[in-house]
Amino acid sequence: MNILIINHYAGSPEMGMEFRPYYLAQEWKKNGHNVIIVGATYSHLRKKQPEKSGEQAIDGIDYLWVKTPVYKGNGIKRFISMLVFTIKLWIKAKRIAKTFCPDVVIASSTYPLDNYSVNRIAKFSNSKHIYEIHDIWPLSPMELGGMSKFHPFIVLMQMAENYAYKHSDAVVSILPAAKEHCVEHGLPESKFFHVPNGIVEADWQVAQHIPETHSKLISHLKSNNSFLVGFTGAHGVANALQSVIKAVAMLKDKNISLILVGSGQEKENLMNYVKKNEIGNVYFLPPVSKYAIPDLLGKMDVLYIGLQKQSLFRFGISPNKIFDYMMAGKPVVQAIEAGNDIVSEAHCGFSVEPENEKEISYAIEKLSVMSDSERVQLGQNGREYVLENHTYSIIAKKFFNILNSL
Repeated sequence: MNILIINHYAGSPEMGMEFRPYYLAQEWKKNGHNVIIVGATYSHLRKKQPEKSGEQAIDGIDYLWVKTPVYKGNGIKRFISMLVFTIKLWIKAKRIAKTFCPDVVIASSTYPLDNYSVNRIAKFSNSKHIYEIHDIWPLSPMELGGMSKFHPFIVLMQMAENYAYKHSDAVVSILPAAKEHCVEHGLPESKFFHVPNGIVEADWQVAQHIPETHSKLISHLKSNNSFLVGFTGAHGVANALQSVIKAVAMLKDKNISLILVGSGQEKENLMNYVKKNEIGNVYFLPPVSKYAIPDLLGKMDVLYIGLQKQSLFRFGISPNKIFDYMMAGKPVVQAIEAGNDIVSEAHCGFSVEPENEKEISYAIEKLSVMSDSERVQLGQNGREYVLENHTYSIIAKKFFNILNSL
């Protein structure tokens, strides 16, 4: 099968996010399918951009880069970048269709605007049009950014979303509970499918060691028999890290420590909060390579993930972080209110109310007094759940079976 993935923000392990198109393409190519990823020459998510527009092979995967302007933030320049990418695809649709002869074209750019171009390519090539939902747009900028439904940007995105549900042959959603929303906006129920995020097993087989600074701190705490609670990733407002800091501060007499590894806009504020309140059992470390994550997580006793209360989570969540935590075989404390509950489904820890430091504290303490064998069992439950449901080999197979059924 010839599969064309259109994703404005597509990346690779070397370039940075988004990774999903890359990993799907890898798996599909292993099974003998031809895959081409079409992305923009600039994305705010990447740490490294393509050197030029045109075709490029990355790790055996064929990319086609469409020239787009550079932008910063979420202002008008980012919107112009979306328009340029979509319009250029529209103009080049016939050439792309005739050159690559796809059997399936997937619109996967977070925003729904590229569905117009994808549908045009699909018509020229007599192929299937798939809309892959990452986030619900335009609800995301409305509910997160407070934009009015009458704003011209929102009106345009709403038209594109409705067009996608009406004209696509199938909708594949990363979010498990989005079906009702899609149906309300015109999608036939039978066309909705859920394919979650996941992990790459190979990353866990060639893991790097953590830096010496990280190793020294962890070894020091372990030598004092401290029970370690770990967090990795962005230190942003949305991650609600002050809640877990307060929760662990309540446990200062229990020899429980929190290690926060990563960076982000809130990190300095959080460090100042810890210093001002003289919290002695919370530690901050710089981010590590994604390939050192397995080694880092393996040295923790419990892992924490939390998010602010957000109405958008009613459609469900599928964060890569939680799958890494579960793959590490460690119990998880999850402080997220969403349309699904991965930790409860996997029986790998405790789910508590978000931003509730008392509940978070109680869950951590409860895990700390468990026997080693009880914690090992919880961790094993999580690891088995990921290996059965969330490796990219399984995800790619599930996705392909949908494509093959159309």
